[in-house]
Amino acid sequence: MATINFKEAIRKYTMAIALVIVIIIFSVTTNGTILLSQNINNLLSQNAYVFVLGTGMLLCILTGGNIDLSVGSVVAFVGGIGAVLMQRGTNAFVAAIVMIIAGGLVGAWQAFWVAYVNVPPFIATLAGMYAFRGLANVVLQGYAVSISNKTFLNVFGGGADCYVPDFFGGSGLNITCMAFGIIAVLVYLFIQIRGRVSAVRKGYSVKSAGGFYAQSVIISVVILFLSYKLAGYKGIPSSLLWIVGVILLYFFITTRTKIGRYLYAVGGNEKATQLSGINTKRVYFFAYTNMGILTGLASILTVARAASAQPTYGNMYEMDAIGACFIGGASAYGGTGSVFGTIIGALLLGVINQGMSIMGVDANYQKVVKGLVLLAAVIFDVLSKREKK
Repeated sequence: MATINFKEAIRKYTMAIALVIVIIIFSVTTNGTILLSQNINNLLSQNAYVFVLGTGMLLCILTGGNIDLSVGSVVAFVGGIGAVLMQRGTNAFVAAIVMIIAGGLVGAWQAFWVAYVNVPPFIATLAGMYAFRGLANVVLQGYAVSISNKTFLNVFGGGADCYVPDFFGGSGLNITCMAFGIIAVLVYLFIQIRGRVSAVRKGYSVKSAGGFYAQSVIISVVILFLSYKLAGYKGIPSSLLWIVGVILLYFFITTRTKIGRYLYAVGGNEKATQLSGINTKRVYFFAYTNMGILTGLASILTVARAASAQPTYGNMYEMDAIGACFIGGASAYGGTGSVFGTIIGALLLGVINQGMSIMGVDANYQKVVKGLVLLAAVIFDVLSKREKK
C-alpha cells in the first residue's frame, strides 16, 4: 500500500509551493491588485513567449543541460520576415507559416552543427545569437515595421478582438470561458483517474490515494479559478489557446513517445543510450530543430502582441526561457525536468515581475531578484542530487 512521503512530496512540489507563497505575498502587498482579472490576463499574454520558448528549451536541457542562446535573436529575425511579408500584402496565415518554417530552418541549421559536427551547443547557438541579431537588422533595415493585418493580430493575440467570443452572450461574466474551464477540469480528472486505474491493474507503483486526490483537487481548483478570473475580464485570449496547445502537445511528446524517452535517456547517460542502439545524433537534431520551430511560434506571438517588429525584439528571451526551465525543476545536468514544471517556473518569474512592477520596484532590482531566484533553484537541484547520493 502506498504511503505519503512528505519529504519527497515537498521536494517534488517545491516550486509549486513557492509559486503559491509568492502569489499570497504579492496579494497582500498589492492589496489584491495582482489578482485582478485584467492583471491575470496580462500575466498570461505578456509571458506567452516564455511558455513557448521554455517548452522548447526544456528539450535541449534534457539532452545534458544544453541550452540555446540564439532564440532571442531568432525571434527578432523571424518576426522581421513576417512583418515585411505582411507589409507587402502577404496573407496573414501564409506569413505565419513562413515564419514557422523559417524558425524550423534556423533550428535545423544549428542542430546540424550540434548533432553531426559535434560543435558544443553553447558555441553553436552563441554564434547564432550574433548572426541572427545582425540578420534581423538587415531584414528590417534597422527600423520598426508596423503590422496592421487584423486577422494576424486577432488570431495570435495582438488585436482588439483577440479573445474567444462568448457564444452564450453572458453579461459581466464570460460564460464560454467558464464552460471551457469546467470542460478542462472534467477532461483532466478523467485522464488522471483512468491513468491511475490502468496503472493499478498492471501492478505499477502509484502515489497514495490521498496524494493523488489532493493533487487532482488542487489543480482543478486552480483551473476553475483562472477561468473565473479570465471570464471576469474579456474571456480567453487567443494567445492562451496557443500556449495550451503547445503545453498539451509537448506533455504528450515527453511522456508518451519514443523520442521523449530518448531525450531523457540521452541526458541521463549518453554513452549507455548509444550502446542500447539509439541514434543520439538524431535526438540532438530533433531537440534543436524543434527549438527553432517553437521560436518561430514565439516570434509570431511577440510581434502580434506588439503589432510591430523591431531589430531589438527578443532581447534576453533566451535567459527567461532558461530560467523558467531551471526554476521549474529541470536539472542543470540533463535528464530531469517536465513541461508542467517549466510552466510553473515561467509563472513564478511572471508573477515576480508583475508583482514588483505593481509595487513600483525599480527594474534593476527586479533583475536582481530574478537572478537570485534562478540561483536558488539550481542550488536546490544540486543539493537534492547530493543528498540522494
